[in-house]
Amino acid sequence: MYLPADLLPLSALQHLAFCERQWGLIHIEQAWSENRFTAEGKVLHEKTDHGPDETKHGTRIVRSLAIRSLRLGLSGIADVVEFPKAAKSPPLPVEYKRGKPKSGQWDEIQLCAQALCLEEMLQIPIPAGALYYGQPRRRTLVDFTPQLRTATEQTAARMHELYRAAKTPPPVYERAKCRACSLIEICQPMLPQRKTAAAYLEAAIAESLLPDPE
Repeated sequence: MYLPADLLPLSALQHLAFCERQWGLIHIEQAWSENRFTAEGKVLHEKTDHGPDETKHGTRIVRSLAIRSLRLGLSGIADVVEFPKAAKSPPLPVEYKRGKPKSGQWDEIQLCAQALCLEEMLQIPIPAGALYYGQPRRRTLVDFTPQLRTATEQTAARMHELYRAAKTPPPVYERAKCRACSLIEICQPMLPQRKTAAAYLEAAIAESLLPDPE
């Protein structure tokens, strides 16, 4: 169990599952840069988060719900949680994302972490959730399988491990991921020896002070 003061942002799980270096640049080095993808995602979340709670077709829709798990050491905000009034119907967490469903599991891990928080808070099982993608404009149902739950718990544990170490992981170039990343100019993944932005700047300054070769 973690203490409340030790909780890390649940949303950071998505960064870590996508790329450990991206997570380190954002959450260790406090680096951030906007691009079209991040801007579109921000607009989508603003529309979702700022809407009022409401009841539709017998389901209570709660927006921007604060959640946490002391077991996993996470806290955050769930975009939408739907609470059906039907007896024994579990809540359904819904996470909003721009673009299309991803090839990796990082969105599913973030959503599953929300469910694990809700299970701990409400003491009820939550078997599934949904991801709403802005481009298809429809939901993708996600079953919280034992494998996904294990992957989510391992990602949370890894995040606490890296946070305690306070060291940004080195870059690993993956073309598809890196091209979509807003931090590519800061990260420079094609340069294999850079481990942190600070180390790169130190090396560049040291090199500039060397005498010119004769």
